[in-house]
Amino acid sequence: MIMSDLKGKIWMDGDLLEWSDAKIHVLTHTLHYGTGVFEGVRAYETSAGPAIFRLNDHTRRLFNSADLIGMSIPYSFEELNNAQANIVRENKLNNAYIRPMCFYGSEGMGLRADNLKVHVCIAAWDWGSYLGDDKITNGIKVKVTDFPKRCEKSMLHKAKASGNYLYSMLALKDALNSGFDEALILDVDNNVNEGSGENFFMVKDDILYTPRDHTVLNGITRQTIIDISKDLDLKVFEKDISVDDVKVADEAFFTGTAAEVTPVIQVDQSKIGDGTTGKITRKVQKEYFDLIRGKNTKYDHWLTRV
Repeated sequence: MIMSDLKGKIWMDGDLLEWSDAKIHVLTHTLHYGTGVFEGVRAYETSAGPAIFRLNDHTRRLFNSADLIGMSIPYSFEELNNAQANIVRENKLNNAYIRPMCFYGSEGMGLRADNLKVHVCIAAWDWGSYLGDDKITNGIKVKVTDFPKRCEKSMLHKAKASGNYLYSMLALKDALNSGFDEALILDVDNNVNEGSGENFFMVKDDILYTPRDHTVLNGITRQTIIDISKDLDLKVFEKDISVDDVKVADEAFFTGTAAEVTPVIQVDQSKIGDGTTGKITRKVQKEYFDLIRGKNTKYDHWLTRV
């Protein structure tokens, strides 16, 4: 998929533009310094039409991320919510991946940004499973990458900021070059953090464990999985997890807006469990896929109908 060749509308600074007309200058500040914030949001087809999953939570995190890097978004919470719903309608999408982004423009160059305008764009397109439909069913193989290690004091890990993802890209490249599907990133104490763009869960003796969020993004899908797992009467604990813990786990999976719930069946050369998707992973998957498609009315408050 060549992103610039897609068709449709993109919301940009309050206007609906043709896809091919949504352009920025090569000297745009964020292009050079990574000073942007963004979200990954999904809309799913339901029996009542497309619905955006946890729109309010995503938009709230966008504003929180902007606050953390000292950026003032020039639109209200309601305006950005409405724009995200509108771009799904305008592009006539039943299922959509939505990407709102706030960035500094080309009004100046140099590290200071106080004299720059904050621009906002929102695109939406039909994007299937991030790691592939077969991976959702059959699972992925993951490499524990030696670099880069996460340090609580050296990154704004609670901000979904563009610059943070340089490290994720390097970790993923390392994994792919080694024949794996994804990376597993550690912190400076060699505890498991997350994937390149996903949160991590493991299962041992029917109990779910996930890394503490001291150096990971507390993902909205992560929060969702914790909530629905408790509703399924599963115990969930946040704790430090070593690589050795992972390799003797019964099951493991990644979560994220793009990745949804993707089983992990191998870490380095070690199979997780019997090397197939586990029963609890499947149980959590089913509950998650049912709720995002409006099949479980208990979670309707998380759906914004388009």
